[in-house]
Amino acid sequence: MRHSLQKKSEENEWLPDLNEDGSHDWKSLTVEKDEIWMLEDSNNNGIADKSTRILEDFNDEITDVAGALLVRENDVFVGVGPDMWRMTDTNDDLILDEKMSIAHGFAVHIGFAAHGMSGAIEGPDGKIYWGIGDIGANLTTVDGEKIKYPNQGVIVRSNPDGSSFEIFARGLRNTHEFVFDAYGNIISSDNDGDHAGESERLVHLVDGSDSGWRSNWQYGKYTDPKNNGYKVWMDEKLFTPRWEGQAAYIVPPIKNFHNGPTGMTFNPGTALGKDWLNKFFLVEFVGNPDRSNIWAFDLKPKGASFELNTDESILSGVLPTGIQFGPDGAMYVADWITGWGTKNYGRVWKLDVSDSKNDLEKERKETERLMTLDYKEQSTDELVKLLSYGDMRIRRKAQFQLVKNGSKGYNALKEVAADNANQFARIHAIWGIGQFADKDASQAEPLVALLTDNDPEIIAQAAKVLGDVKYIDAGSKLIPLLKHDNSRVKFFSAQALGRFKTEAAIQPLLDLIVANNDEDVYLRHAAVLALSRIGNTESITTLAHNPNRSLRIAAVLILRRLQDLAVAQFLNDEDEYIVTEAARAINDDFSIDAALPALADMLTVEKFNSEPLMRRAINAALRVGTDKELENLIAFAKDKNKIQYTTRRSTCHYWYLGRTFCTGSSRWSF
Repeated sequence: MRHSLQKKSEENEWLPDLNEDGSHDWKSLTVEKDEIWMLEDSNNNGIADKSTRILEDFNDEITDVAGALLVRENDVFVGVGPDMWRMTDTNDDLILDEKMSIAHGFAVHIGFAAHGMSGAIEGPDGKIYWGIGDIGANLTTVDGEKIKYPNQGVIVRSNPDGSSFEIFARGLRNTHEFVFDAYGNIISSDNDGDHAGESERLVHLVDGSDSGWRSNWQYGKYTDPKNNGYKVWMDEKLFTPRWEGQAAYIVPPIKNFHNGPTGMTFNPGTALGKDWLNKFFLVEFVGNPDRSNIWAFDLKPKGASFELNTDESILSGVLPTGIQFGPDGAMYVADWITGWGTKNYGRVWKLDVSDSKNDLEKERKETERLMTLDYKEQSTDELVKLLSYGDMRIRRKAQFQLVKNGSKGYNALKEVAADNANQFARIHAIWGIGQFADKDASQAEPLVALLTDNDPEIIAQAAKVLGDVKYIDAGSKLIPLLKHDNSRVKFFSAQALGRFKTEAAIQPLLDLIVANNDEDVYLRHAAVLALSRIGNTESITTLAHNPNRSLRIAAVLILRRLQDLAVAQFLNDEDEYIVTEAARAINDDFSIDAALPALADMLTVEKFNSEPLMRRAINAALRVGTDKELENLIAFAKDKNKIQYTTRRSTCHYWYLGRTFCTGSSRWSF
């Protein structure tokens, strides 16, 4: 036994013997702890001169590296797989001494370093949002709910105590950070899969979206010289913006974007100077400071989503990770110095405009004062006034305090939402009412009147909040909005009706799909998500014979979300695109096992040659594993025209010949 342990230790010499017990083993993983430090400029000269370690923890052998951090007034959230922790300092000694897990089960398998938890942020709805990269999650919430996404990154949200937990977006590889803009939209940039010819993706993340990435798009057979080189992610072009023929189940990126995105932030409204208002800022981390940049970009509306407007580099020559705006309006940049490995040192830079470009100096000084104001001491009138302030951080502080003030704040928010000259004041009032309604849905009733407002953005925001808090009495008012001229109004109305599970909305949602004609993927997504949440499969399965192509595509997507066997009917469609989408629904992810025999039978269909379809049919045949599937595979292999078409991008045309396939009790050798 001692010899065996010594041999294992020699094999693991890459792992430092940190506990100095003479063995390179897992016990060394329990030595190093994660730390959180607070930096201060105690004399206001612009240089941090005091540092305080407020946490030293998380050294179990199963814990990942801490990557998510959110500091609020009275608590700190730390994401370190497998948990998101809510931590407090109970005795004011600047040490976080109490912690509770608000969600458990992140980081379920080994993957690339730094693909763990990240991006903790407080949303405008008062919920905590954070992410995990593609080392995945098999979660247990504080409410006891089980949720599994083991091979993809997800963005999640919950109340600060972990209640009302839900998956917000999925199918991500490693977003690191995502940000809210002034209207509550979530924008991020996702890292690529390291395939030749691929690049990162600028993404607009919405409730229920699937961006398409799975960790199995990267590992395993692609590095096996004995296997074929077909890459689902690349060969099916899941990584690109929308193109005709792209898989319909994903919400594609806005644009392929800059390498190695890590830190990200949004100008809150009074930072830097006027040239930088409404700009997003994104870090490009590529291990070399000379080739790393901080990019500034903005977006312009396109349907229910956005497209890139402008994009420029504002800094290079350092290797930044996290970026954030301070109360003074300058940007603060964490510097990794160089390389990829950890190194026990780093820097924090302050980045600002020159004096001649500081055309928001007065506003910045006022913002700095308001950032440290005691909002509990402010009158209702003063808080209402601040809802119109030019910096979203101040608007949110006023919103949150009005919510904390109870009925007096609620009444003030109702008045602002109904009638105020400032659009942002009304939006924050809507969000504040939503915070009340999150605890008591009846409190959302004042938002119903806003569904007839003259401002489409106010209608959209009201619809979104009504949906989030599930104020189902608004359903009849939202249905007509599915025909509104504004795409955002239609989008959030559809999402709300899905959250209500409003049966009366089924036909109007189908009408929206027809009117959209697959042009706006965000509108299609909203309608599909809503219909899947309503869950009336009978109304969906009848679409298999509908002459409208958009409805049949949507039906496949809905049944995929429901994991419903009825999706197999769409394998009989005359449209190869729809048949292929049904094949993806049956084969991919956790699969619809009962539909696999029907998918395997597609090997005998002469009229279809789609490579994504045929490969899934082959895989289904392997998994079903009866003599019938064996005979069909042999016939398929003998059909040179079909084989050569199906494997047109493979260097090994008969890629499965000479291989041994095993499934159940069957063994097939070709």
